[in-house]
Amino acid sequence: MSEAEKQNELAPAGDAPKYEASADVNAPKGSLTGALLVAISLVTGFIAGQRMSESERQKSLGPGAITPLPEPRAGDKRREMTPVGAAPPPRADADAQRPKHTRLGTSLVVISLVAAFAGGIGFLVTYWTGGNNILLGSMLALFFGAMGIALVIWSHLLSSHVEVTEPREPLEAPTPELAGALEDFCKGGREIQRRGLLKWAAAAGVGTVAAMWISMLRSFSLSPDASLYSRIWKRGQRLVTVDGKPISADALQPGSIAVVFPEDSIGDERSQTILIRVRKDLLELPRRRADWAPMGNLAYSRVCTHAGCSVGMYEATTHLLMCPCHQSTFNVLDGAQPTGGPAARALPQLPLYTDSQGFLRAAGGFSEPPGPGFWGLT
Repeated sequence: MSEAEKQNELAPAGDAPKYEASADVNAPKGSLTGALLVAISLVTGFIAGQRMSESERQKSLGPGAITPLPEPRAGDKRREMTPVGAAPPPRADADAQRPKHTRLGTSLVVISLVAAFAGGIGFLVTYWTGGNNILLGSMLALFFGAMGIALVIWSHLLSSHVEVTEPREPLEAPTPELAGALEDFCKGGREIQRRGLLKWAAAAGVGTVAAMWISMLRSFSLSPDASLYSRIWKRGQRLVTVDGKPISADALQPGSIAVVFPEDSIGDERSQTILIRVRKDLLELPRRRADWAPMGNLAYSRVCTHAGCSVGMYEATTHLLMCPCHQSTFNVLDGAQPTGGPAARALPQLPLYTDSQGFLRAAGGFSEPPGPGFWGLT
């Protein structure tokens, strides 16, 4: 028996046994087996602790505690979050390409803004000089197209693009974090180079837009051109056909039509008139126009009051004139009042009388300016 075992046998019953390290090669194999069992129990306990469920771990941490995120493993490609208020770490590839992209983007933005400025100036010049509408629309398209291109290039090549992801719980952002986010947002503007040039180019574009809109307000104050009210027909002019032959009061049969012009304006599109003969007892003209249709001859402007097409079809049974473009119909017995289609205004009527030779002549101009409506004439 070893010296340590003898001392344990002599120790009082209430005292714990004392063990001393010994290098005795004759130690029993049971002590080695016990040490091995202790080691196995420790490893088993460690593994069991690692496999503890998330609910048990949360319960052990106490109520309201947040489970810490696991440490990133080797080879994990997730980016670490930048602290609030700190600048994001620059990327090597982005830093290498930024000067090239900045120079290219600045050049393209300036070129686009200059093109937009030229389009705006062209629009103003064309508008104020009364130029062609196609040119006016082209200048407007150039302005907005070039301005849109400049904004797209600015967004893609001159603005800072940093993508950061963070797994977090939905929480209300405290005031310091909001201030940090605003600071990060403002940093993007400071990263754009040659800001002075871009500011002046953008200011020129905004000023051009303002000038264009202000100029177009002028159109609302302009009166219609005086030529729209000019009298096409004059009293005493004979009604003649397209080949210059005068029309007598009995030249047409009831239900027949003819296209006529003033004898000195044959072929003029604004003066084209349709002559219709109906039975006089069917007329429903206003009282002041009772003598405008000698022997049942009615004369109306051939220019449709909807879109300016030529009204050329006549339905004798219903006494309706019809426009072939949008199917507006007009009742010739009632002063060519519209009865269907998009036209909202009657065809202007031409007063007639017969001369001593029986030919039809104009007793004055049209009752209203012919053609579609405009300011003050709807």
